[in-house]
Amino acid sequence: MRGGWVALIGGGPGPSDLITLRGLRLLRRADVVVVDRLAPRDLLDELAPTVEVVDAGKAPHGHNLTQEQINDLIVDRARRGLGVVRLKGGDPFVFGRGGEEALACAAAGVPCEVVPGVTSAIAVPALAGIPITHRGITQDVAIVSGHIDPSHPGSTADWDALATGPGTLVVLMGVAALSRISAELIKRGRSPQTPTAVIQDGGTPAERLVTGTLAEIADLAQAADVSSPAVIVIGDVVGLRDSLRLGRIFGSDERPQTR
Repeated sequence: MRGGWVALIGGGPGPSDLITLRGLRLLRRADVVVVDRLAPRDLLDELAPTVEVVDAGKAPHGHNLTQEQINDLIVDRARRGLGVVRLKGGDPFVFGRGGEEALACAAAGVPCEVVPGVTSAIAVPALAGIPITHRGITQDVAIVSGHIDPSHPGSTADWDALATGPGTLVVLMGVAALSRISAELIKRGRSPQTPTAVIQDGGTPAERLVTGTLAEIADLAQAADVSSPAVIVIGDVVGLRDSLRLGRIFGSDERPQTR
C-alpha cells in the first residue's frame, strides 16, 4: 500500500492466536494502532517499539475516547501518510462500530479495509462446547445486543420474534440486563425451561460458565458473580455441551469452572 491507510481488524474473541493471518500481517505493518478494551492485548507484542499505540478504552460507562474522537484520530493519522490499524475484539462489523469508522474514512477519502475477525457470538459458545446450530435441534440463529433494555423505547430488536422463534438466541453485552432479558423473553412466549448458558471471559484461562434454565439463569449468574465480558446463549443447543466434552488438544486440558 502507498500513502496512508486504515485497516479495521477483528482480533477475535480473546486468545491472541485466533486473529486471522491477514489481520496479523497488517498489524505488523502498522505505524499507529488504536486498540479497544476487548481486543487481545497480547497482539501488541507484535508491534515495533516505534508504533504509536492509542488506547481507545470503550469500557462500559467509562469510554476513554468518544466514537467521534476515534473517527477523527484514524483519519488524521492516515492523512499524515501513516498506516493505521483499528484493532477490535471479535469482528469489526458485529456490534463493533466498524461501519461508522469505515464511513468516516470514506467521507475523508482515506483508503480503508476491513479484516473480519472471529466473532465472540460464535466462537465463545464453540470454545465452551456449545454449537449454536445442530442438525435436528436448530438451523436458526439470532445475535442481539443486550446493551439496551428490551422494554426501552430505544430498543430496535424484535423481542416478540426472538422469544417465539425456534432457533438459538445469542446475546452480547447483556449481563447487566440478564434478569430483564430473561423475564421479557418468557413474558413474550419463550419457555422458562429453555436451556441457557452464560460464558464469561470465553476462550481465556479465566473462562467461567454458568448453565441453567431461562427462568433461573439470572439468579444463578448473580450468585456466581458473573460479570462482563460475557456471552449469553439461549436454546436447546446448550444441552449438547455435556455430551460433546470438548477440550484443548494442545495446552491446558482443564475444563472451565462450571456452576
